[in-house]
Amino acid sequence: MRVVTPGQAARHTGSKYLGVLVAAKMARNLNELRRGEMMEDPTISGGDEPREKLTTTALEEVRNGTAKFHLSQRRRPTDLP
Repeated sequence: MRVVTPGQAARHTGSKYLGVLVAAKMARNLNELRRGEMMEDPTISGGDEPREKLTTTALEEVRNGTAKFHLSQRRRPTDLP
């Protein structure tokens, strides 16, 4: 089992918090893709070889700097009722 620390994820994102958030969002997206694969092809199963956990895959990509992300400003309403 590989261990990726938040500090390692922060190298390419600028902060530990942002690194973990990017990895979590990426893991959710990977989960949706994998779920879609299983719906399209019911013969896909766990198989003989263990798959790497999606969170590990996402953290590795953030640590290596291969995860693409962008920050967008949150739009907030100026007038609250």
